Amino acid sequence: MTYQKEIQRLFDLQKFGMKFGLENMRTLLARLGDPQRSLKLIHLAGTNGKGSVGVMLKSGLDEAGYRTGFYTSPHLVTFRERIIIGPDLISEPDVLRLCARIWPLVDPESPPTFFEFVTAMAFLYFREQGVEVGVIEAGLGGRLDSTNVIEPLAAAITNVTLEHTEHLGSTISAIAAEKAGVIKPGRPLVTGRLNPEAEAVIARTAAEKNSPWLALGRDFKTEPAGRDQAGRTLISFTQGGETWADLPLNLAGAHQLDNAAVALALGRLLRAQGFELKAEHFRAGLARAVWPGRAESWAPGAWPPTGARARAPLLVDGAHNPAGALALAGHLAGLPRRRLHLLVGIMADKDIASVLSPLLALADRLYLTRPRFSRAASPELLRDKMTAALGPLSAPTTLHPELEEAFQAAASEAEPEDLVVLSGSLFTVGESLAYLKGLGPVESN
Repeated sequence: MTYQKEIQRLFDLQKFGMKFGLENMRTLLARLGDPQRSLKLIHLAGTNGKGSVGVMLKSGLDEAGYRTGFYTSPHLVTFRERIIIGPDLISEPDVLRLCARIWPLVDPESPPTFFEFVTAMAFLYFREQGVEVGVIEAGLGGRLDSTNVIEPLAAAITNVTLEHTEHLGSTISAIAAEKAGVIKPGRPLVTGRLNPEAEAVIARTAAEKNSPWLALGRDFKTEPAGRDQAGRTLISFTQGGETWADLPLNLAGAHQLDNAAVALALGRLLRAQGFELKAEHFRAGLARAVWPGRAESWAPGAWPPTGARARAPLLVDGAHNPAGALALAGHLAGLPRRRLHLLVGIMADKDIASVLSPLLALADRLYLTRPRFSRAASPELLRDKMTAALGPLSAPTTLHPELEEAFQAAASEAEPEDLVVLSGSLFTVGESLAYLKGLGPVESN
């Protein structure tokens, strides 16, 4: 079977939807010899920031010479982005080989979901490749997420806001309870910036599980410390009377200070468990950490790949929920520009007005578009939902059924002193990056 056909076979599992529960996952892993039990793992949960925390922690571990695995979702362009060891995405031959190993063990009467299958693939791959520590990002929630079959060295909950309420609950307390499911008896927990409602639930769960708990702002913190010659924000990290100074933060946005703090606190926990990790490992790791589609910048003249080149810079960010949009809006508020041109593509099942209102307040020109994805809202639906919720749009607005057309329009209209921003969904970002980088079509997500 070719790689493309195998990937399609995997995505066909999405027809079974989501299954909340761990029985199928445990059964499948048992048939594979429970690869997760022999691995040293870190478990990440939270509404936003899991990927950023994961890539910063992984970068520090890489610099220290550890063979580090990273399991993340969703992917932006290629399925292979989901399973990473060191600098390398899993290869196409390895995807084929692992699928050939797993498919014969699948129960046709109770098939795994797509996420269950891929999670099992990641654990199996990390074991056979001799991963020394794996960073595992929860997919949805925590308590019943397919990744929650592990006994991690430590867990982290980055933050808790309203998301996926149809699956996780309609209140912050309910969602926090789901995410607190990653807390394991006696295993350390690190938390990022929590609102009081979420903090109460997580504090109670940590106490019940006798889990040592380190909280941002109480037990550790980061502070800005100027900029380096490359323009990166320098931060200082303090915990337990020790300060790591002048750490260059390559990921853009003030919210990344919180994410870096969580990653560094996890690094210190690993150090306490015998890993040889020093400030210089994270100084080098944070300086080179890259997380595509998160406040990713393109210089004037570097985009689009076809037609007239833009005179204005471009920023691409996958903010897809209200908290992510607020963080992006805060970042944009500090960037110099004369006018802001906002390109938007978002999924129809999202609370479109809540996601977009922080960004619309900054936009001087609006381009409504959509990725080639079944759940994406049409430009017309975007316009109608926004006007119904927020009233008439104040910024001049055009509709573009294709992303490429929206990019071309913004490139032609934006002046050198302007800023172009694309946001609304990681699916939109993935297709945009595939177009901007000439990578071909996005593998189904």
